[in-house]
Amino acid sequence: MEWIRTHRARRRLSAIAALASVALIATGCAAGGGGDGGGDGSGQDGDQTITFIPKQLNNPYTDVVLGGGEDGAESAGFASSQVVGPLDASASSQVSFINAETQAGTNVIVIAANDPDAVCPALEEARSGGAKIVAFDSDTNPDCRDVFISQVVAKDVALIQVELIAEQIGGSGEIAILSATANATNQNEWIKYIEEELDSNPDYADIELVAKVYGDDDDTKSFQEAQGLMQAHPNLKGIISPTTVGIAATARYLSTSEYKGKVALTGLGLPNEMRPFVKDGTVTEFALWDPAQLGYVAAFAGKALADGDITGAAGDTFEAGDLGEREVGEGGVVIVGPPTVFNADNIDEYDF
Repeated sequence: MEWIRTHRARRRLSAIAALASVALIATGCAAGGGGDGGGDGSGQDGDQTITFIPKQLNNPYTDVVLGGGEDGAESAGFASSQVVGPLDASASSQVSFINAETQAGTNVIVIAANDPDAVCPALEEARSGGAKIVAFDSDTNPDCRDVFISQVVAKDVALIQVELIAEQIGGSGEIAILSATANATNQNEWIKYIEEELDSNPDYADIELVAKVYGDDDDTKSFQEAQGLMQAHPNLKGIISPTTVGIAATARYLSTSEYKGKVALTGLGLPNEMRPFVKDGTVTEFALWDPAQLGYVAAFAGKALADGDITGAAGDTFEAGDLGEREVGEGGVVIVGPPTVFNADNIDEYDF
């Protein structure tokens, strides 16, 4: 809680910076500059630059992640940091931004991939030019980056969502998944584990997954997909939405529909967005980690790579400022922390 309170103000500033990036993209310009550090990734301390490329800009979850990233970049000692990225979360929408950072000689590129493979050729070119690549939130193909900063152990994210929906529907009935984009690495990994758990755990033998739909992390489309699920599956008892945009849009739909209190909704959401739906009884419980910590650790990992303190090999360790030492695991994966379950009893304790 103390870490959250300390970094809250800077997160708001990051959201403003992200919105500024939107305006620059609309005029065909890149946000800020990043060429001062040179392209060999070995700029002297104080000269290195870092750029964050999220799945899409103007996304509430992304704003919080980027707020932590900006804090981390400043604390780690980067000379400058910036945010650039697309307004849509399509597979190829990030490529032009990666190419621009390669040309600018940016030392560290931190990216949440919309598609694990579509970004690879551009990232490989950036690495050839000396840039260090940190994936966060949604991984690239591991061959295209140095490390991946993961929210939590992927299977744990899946299991907690299955547990929550099972409790809320009494252990039986039809459920559906409303995801983000069809190619999102993190979403698909969680869904894979959700399906495996439903199929293999006898405790969930009476739960049937009847549909998977994709809202593309777009509020309007997610709302429409939630509406469509109820029309297509009138016996639906629960929805899992492992995306902050999707769960908020679905909650908004359910809150004013005949299904409020009848169809359970859980998944991954931001407390500030979900609070009114918990208060009015639309949602009982949902989960998430502190997204700002994801960006914060990613910045420090990028600095350790740029300084040559780590290579991304399993067993490497680096200091992540206020969050202490972190270790690189198998496959170059760094785990940030466990998820938290939010409900009416604790949601007012969180502000992000």
